[in-house]
Amino acid sequence: MMTDPIADMLTRIRNAIKARFEKVAIPSSSVKVNIARILKEEGYIQSYHVVPDGKQGVLEISLKYGEKGEPVITELIRLSKPSRRVYVNKGNVPKIRSGMGVAVISTSKGIVTDAVARQQGVGGELLCSVW
Repeated sequence: MMTDPIADMLTRIRNAIKARFEKVAIPSSSVKVNIARILKEEGYIQSYHVVPDGKQGVLEISLKYGEKGEPVITELIRLSKPSRRVYVNKGNVPKIRSGMGVAVISTSKGIVTDAVARQQGVGGELLCSVW
């Protein structure tokens, strides 16, 4: 039994990047699809789509590399864990790498980036950071 599916997703992406894979397949869920949506919107991955398999589906993520083959994602960190949840209020939403990175936050208005959370004036659970 897997206790932290989000950490599993991030680890699969990190491992695929280290192995220079073009795509990575992850068991799908709505939270994972929303994280992939944010990674796509922020330019860290090329694309994503859910392939139905009769169960929960498979989330396929196409990874993005630079002109010289260097990965666009330098670091992908899980911030809040099942053993230690990390919450922030609207005044304490962090800037990752002085605004060069992105924090993914689960708020009452959905899963959003740190910039959107500050703009909407909401806090929530810090899921992960990417740069």
